[in-house]
Amino acid sequence: MKQFWKVLKRFAAPYKRFLAGSVILNLLSAIFNIFSFALLIPILNILFKMDTTVYEFMPWDGTPSKEQLMNNMYFYVSQLIEKWGGSTTLLILGCVFGGVTLLKTSCYFASSAVMVPLRTGIVRDIRTMVYNKLLSLPMGFFNKEKKGDIIARMSGDVNEIENSIISSLDMLIKNPILIICYFSALIFLSWELTLFTLTVVPLMAWGMSAIGKKLKRRSLEAQEKWSETMAQLDETLGGLRVIKAFIAEDKMKSRFTQTADDYRRASAKVAVRQASAHPVSEFLGSVMIMIVLWFGGTLILSEKAPIDASTFIYYMTILYSVLTPLKEFSRASYNIPKGLASMERVDKIMNAVNDITEPSVPAPMKGFNEEIRFKGVTFSYEEGKEVLRDIDLTVPKGKTVALVGQSGSGKSTLVDLIPRYYDVDKGSITLDGTDIRDFRVKDLRSLIGNVNQEAILFNDTIFNNIAFGVEGATMEQVVAAAKIANAHDFIMEKEEGYQTNIGDRGGKLSGGQRQRISIARAILKNPPVLILDEATSALDTESEKIVQEALDRLTSTRTTIAIAHRLSTIRNADEICVMHEGRIVERGRHEELLAKDGYYRKLNDMQAL
Repeated sequence: MKQFWKVLKRFAAPYKRFLAGSVILNLLSAIFNIFSFALLIPILNILFKMDTTVYEFMPWDGTPSKEQLMNNMYFYVSQLIEKWGGSTTLLILGCVFGGVTLLKTSCYFASSAVMVPLRTGIVRDIRTMVYNKLLSLPMGFFNKEKKGDIIARMSGDVNEIENSIISSLDMLIKNPILIICYFSALIFLSWELTLFTLTVVPLMAWGMSAIGKKLKRRSLEAQEKWSETMAQLDETLGGLRVIKAFIAEDKMKSRFTQTADDYRRASAKVAVRQASAHPVSEFLGSVMIMIVLWFGGTLILSEKAPIDASTFIYYMTILYSVLTPLKEFSRASYNIPKGLASMERVDKIMNAVNDITEPSVPAPMKGFNEEIRFKGVTFSYEEGKEVLRDIDLTVPKGKTVALVGQSGSGKSTLVDLIPRYYDVDKGSITLDGTDIRDFRVKDLRSLIGNVNQEAILFNDTIFNNIAFGVEGATMEQVVAAAKIANAHDFIMEKEEGYQTNIGDRGGKLSGGQRQRISIARAILKNPPVLILDEATSALDTESEKIVQEALDRLTSTRTTIAIAHRLSTIRNADEICVMHEGRIVERGRHEELLAKDGYYRKLNDMQAL
């Protein structure tokens, strides 16, 4: 339960007023319930003529005692019987009983309704916090995690937190209040009988705790199996083309069936343990009622009975009412471990360390005026496996520097260090002489535009994709950017023009069209530094020509770092750096590198062949 209260302390603070309202309404509900049951005593006495005592009114002086309350209640009822008769008195008492019950149920409903904003609010807050955390985490985090697992934590695990922890909160507020009020009434009626009852209650608590002991561990196993299922679904959706091309549907079906069976077995263990809780609590409650009934009946049959028969029936009614909150309280005790298991999985994201730290006193960003310089930069994704080694490189303002080399030589990693997707292990990267780690990340990235090999677009309109990240962009600005990117003509051929939805990842557009939208987005941002990561390598010859024209316009007035496999696209670069196994092994202009007859010459000859 210590973990449960920690979770509440984290998320329930903004909703204190709802908690206070729930406490007050539950307290009123319990009081009205006790009072309504108290009407059973005079009703039973009237029906069965169990009491022939003549009562005299006792003045209300000071704090009323139990005897005074009972005496005056009987007095008022006897007065009603004398005036209206037994049948009418029963009707009056029945109407009062109905009115009090209406008040009780209204408070009961209101106590649950007032918790709805808290439940929905906390779940929204958790989802928002997880989403915001994901956006703030470095790219390295996502290289280690499965996308399907992250989706499962945001969907299934957060839902489990709502169903198990937040829903239990209502029970944990309501049921202790009911239990305290009911037991107070029981002590008021007969402390001897209540003392005996309290010796039986631990039996129920022991039975329920035995059920909930392993539930958290088994729930954690079930949620992990669910994550594996979601991860496989994500892989299948992303690789459908390959699956169909290699006729691997049966293999994927078999894999998914195995994963689904593992999840079924894990969740079945949890469900069986949960299902056993209700019959066990029902049985233990019946045993408690049976024992108290025997003991109380023995007291009444004795010569000096502490309570009369009608009061004993009222006592048993209240005692039976205690069973419901006790069962729900115990149910919360085995529901909560399930939610805590899911909370642990969500906290793996929430507590993930972001090693891209903001400077305590950020350097002022005055634009880009001189150069970007790499000084002895070394970087590795995993300790002991260096991807870049001792990189020294200067990118002057207004120049185009191209990176070429075999796959895996470190080209993409090198450009990913500039916007601080990762931080260097050794050395430094400076912008106009200031280490980029001294700038705010947001300020640094505002200087940089990206056009990648895979045009990353969103399931939205063409307008919104081009204007992405540029606040308040006008239609005129978007159209101008599209024209420079050679995209305006094909956009206008669409039925809805710039308001055309391009589908998931731009699936309704061709590869060349997606790339031109991506270029238009970079043009609209108008960054002084541009990173081109193999922007034309996935295109056919005709599309490449159109896109290359757009890129030439884009790079003519900007500092550009271009990664290229096709050497024809970077012939005119101011400097070409040839990378091999994480090092820059050659550098110079196109003609100079050809004359060296080294790595670059081999690449050029292979492409010419």
